[in-house]
Amino acid sequence: MEQRVSLVTLGVRDLGRARAFYEALGWRRGDDNEDVVFFQCGGMVVALWSREELAADSAVEDGGGWGGVTLALNLRSPEEVDATLAEAAAAGGAIGRAGAETSWGGYSGVFVDPDGHPWEVAHNPFWAVTDDGRTLLRPDA
Repeated sequence: MEQRVSLVTLGVRDLGRARAFYEALGWRRGDDNEDVVFFQCGGMVVALWSREELAADSAVEDGGGWGGVTLALNLRSPEEVDATLAEAAAAGGAIGRAGAETSWGGYSGVFVDPDGHPWEVAHNPFWAVTDDGRTLLRPDA
């Protein structure tokens, strides 16, 4: 198996509300599908789809709680982290944890989208974020 992720699909309760939230963050749809919303995110795709339909398609039972997954956005500075958290709050997201220095030497905070999907927004001074938005574990790679 290739070591990469191509698509992350978020199960949502109200597709229109979820689409509006991500569009308020400045994300642009990548297609005109009526049942699933696709966003091109660098070299991968993030999709929004009915939570019920996603659970059935994924052959799992939806217990309604957090699924044990947190998405993350790595940025180039602590100031970008704070600005992104402010954008998420203005778009209707909840701030789960304000931006702050971390025990591992970085800076991060968390916002939660209207469907309960947590996003860590972080600056990791030991990684690099390229001009085109790729995150590199080794800055010299």
